[in-house]
Amino acid sequence: MLSADVRRDLERLAAIVRGSATEGEAEAARLLSEMLTQRGLDPIFEQETVVGGYWQSTGLAAATSVLAGVLGGRSRRAGALLAAGAAALMADDVDNGVHLLRRALPRQTTTNLLAWAGDPNAPETVVIVAHHDAAHTGLLFHPGLVALVNRVAPGWYAKQTTSTHTGCLLVLGPALVALSSALGLRRLRRFGTCWSAATAAVLADVARSPVVAGANDNLSAVAVLLAMAEEFVKHPATGVRLLLLSTGSEESFMEGMRGFVRRHRSELDPASTRFLALECVGSPHLILIEGEGMLRMRDYDSSLRDELQAAADEVEVDLWRGLRLGAGGTDALPALRSGYRSACIAACTDLKVPANYHWKTDVPENLCWGTIERAALVATRLVRRVGEAQAG
Repeated sequence: MLSADVRRDLERLAAIVRGSATEGEAEAARLLSEMLTQRGLDPIFEQETVVGGYWQSTGLAAATSVLAGVLGGRSRRAGALLAAGAAALMADDVDNGVHLLRRALPRQTTTNLLAWAGDPNAPETVVIVAHHDAAHTGLLFHPGLVALVNRVAPGWYAKQTTSTHTGCLLVLGPALVALSSALGLRRLRRFGTCWSAATAAVLADVARSPVVAGANDNLSAVAVLLAMAEEFVKHPATGVRLLLLSTGSEESFMEGMRGFVRRHRSELDPASTRFLALECVGSPHLILIEGEGMLRMRDYDSSLRDELQAAADEVEVDLWRGLRLGAGGTDALPALRSGYRSACIAACTDLKVPANYHWKTDVPENLCWGTIERAALVATRLVRRVGEAQAG
């Protein structure tokens, strides 16, 4: 299903430095538009106003917590209130809430790209989502960290089905400062202050680190979009509207997708619209993620997960089940929180993490093309199943 053209196009996109809400991201969107046009679709650009990163808001909250920790040594009440505010704002940011803190930060422009296919008058809509921006690296994403944990505690690690809730780790510092300041616990306040300082330093390191090529995260999913464009132009879907969507600024806590949902909420009825996000599908093992949340876990729609499992069974593709995502976020989450039936197909290594995640080795040469093809088969079969159900 994956043509040689798809592979060449992925390599062309990977050569562009595509940080969130940058000119490189916009250039990638323009090139992707040309690729979809060559395949017979009519892409549409949409621009959204975003911050374009997560280290700005979370880093500001962490730095505020450090100030609160110092202030708490002089005024317990002032320190507790300031730290509690920082904890609340950080929790809102990492939990995909209203993003209140971001409203005070400088704004940039991100580019979403969408292309319609299928039956324009069909009652059901399937949205297949990828993203074309790429992440900054940093020591936080060093692949040796997960490997070290597995070596130190292999039995414990093998039993884990949910990746670390990184949102909890981020909020921990401000929360400890707030609690310890209120209770007058000096040692705990110092620990919370140091934790917050370390958090701010880690985020600063991410901000200063270069943007990776992002072949797996997430041009592997863009490759699926291109393959599906070829398939549905040659063999149109009946009974279903298909929207191929590639978002910008996914790496800044899904800001592009949040903008898309806001823009199209009135025209895409949650009762008749399914969202399938594809993420890092160039890793060895294809997985159907059960749910996600950096702070609070939210399971994806059970009926859509069942549909995806049935689609995978029909094309004889194995899906690794039972895993939940706590260490990051995908574009499925904003749609899920807006009331849509949403799900996410991803892929991982034997250690249950995406291959080369946010690391300099995330280049086209390291992709598992067989997994990308299997993801395309499942997504394509899902769309056709929905259409067949309407026709039958």
